[in-house]
Amino acid sequence: MDAVVTKDEDDDEELTIDDQAVVTKYKTAAEFANKAIADVAKECVAGKGIVELCDLGDRLVKEATAGVYNKGKIEKGSAFPCCISVNNCVAHHSPLASECADVLKEGDAVKIDIGVHIDGFIAVVATTIVVGQPIVEGRQADVIMATNTAADAVVKMLKPGTKNEEVTRVIQKIADIYGCNPIEGVLSHQMKRYVIDGNKVILNKPNQEHKVEICAFEENEVYGIDIVMSTGLGKAKEGDARTTVFKRAVDQNYSLKMKASRYIFNEINSKHPTMPFTIREFDEQRARMGVVECVKHELLSPYPVLYEAPDEFLAHIKLTVLITATNTMKITQGPRPECKSDKVIEDEEVKTILSSSTKRKAAKKEAAAKVEDKK
Repeated sequence: MDAVVTKDEDDDEELTIDDQAVVTKYKTAAEFANKAIADVAKECVAGKGIVELCDLGDRLVKEATAGVYNKGKIEKGSAFPCCISVNNCVAHHSPLASECADVLKEGDAVKIDIGVHIDGFIAVVATTIVVGQPIVEGRQADVIMATNTAADAVVKMLKPGTKNEEVTRVIQKIADIYGCNPIEGVLSHQMKRYVIDGNKVILNKPNQEHKVEICAFEENEVYGIDIVMSTGLGKAKEGDARTTVFKRAVDQNYSLKMKASRYIFNEINSKHPTMPFTIREFDEQRARMGVVECVKHELLSPYPVLYEAPDEFLAHIKLTVLITATNTMKITQGPRPECKSDKVIEDEEVKTILSSSTKRKAAKKEAAAKVEDKK
């Protein structure tokens, strides 16, 4: 563990997207993430089991990453386990086979979530589709369009100097246009090498309980844009589903007492020392028992399965975005269903943002151009 953490701390400042080799690794991870989520989406048909779909997503990531960067000791693989969250389930649903025999039904809204990393450089992606409905209408269409439109606007706003609070305000404005609410507590994080949840964040929805430090975006930063919206009040809470997705808290240590706890903790340190994972891949009985003590002593951070009110429509999207000197590059995106909504974007600020370019002149090039003009 110490070697991994030290590598992260030493290399973060040097290994940024200013280095083309780093950009290549991000794009390779993104290619695999995009392919995996597209393939899982194709399999989201009536009668298909949720656990089967989660296993498929994880297998696709494992197989894809196994075929690249095989010279030297380069870590690669899953950066976030495949989660299949249906209808009013908000996120993080990656259930155990012994506890979930649920299958998809016609009309189910399916939120697919996947992450991939190459050498610690992370690409995340999530999307929402509706089973058996190539064209989505009504309130379901409203919430999908609100979520996707907000994500598109965020990409356009991710420029050096823009502040996170401005992005949050625009997300809310777009939600209002479609008569929806962003889910409280959802954060878009800056990502660094081996760090999926960096300190600089964008709040999905502001309120008194969830406040974040105001910050400005900078050149050579990478963000995982994470937006979830609902036709309901936007308040999510834990349900009965077992939490199966966790992440090692690298700054915590404790001498575990139970044999099952020591087993699962050793497996985690070996296979997923820094990235989120699902206990579904381990011996189920020992994993269920072992994570309890690990969580109690804060060795693991849980990703609880969250739910909105029943009968509400939800949509989720994740994009990975690189802020370079000359462009803001969206490198991940899942398939999007065609939607028909009677809502129309008339707000001039939103229209201007959506029609703006992600490309810009690099500061050095602008300075050089001014010098040339003076000659």
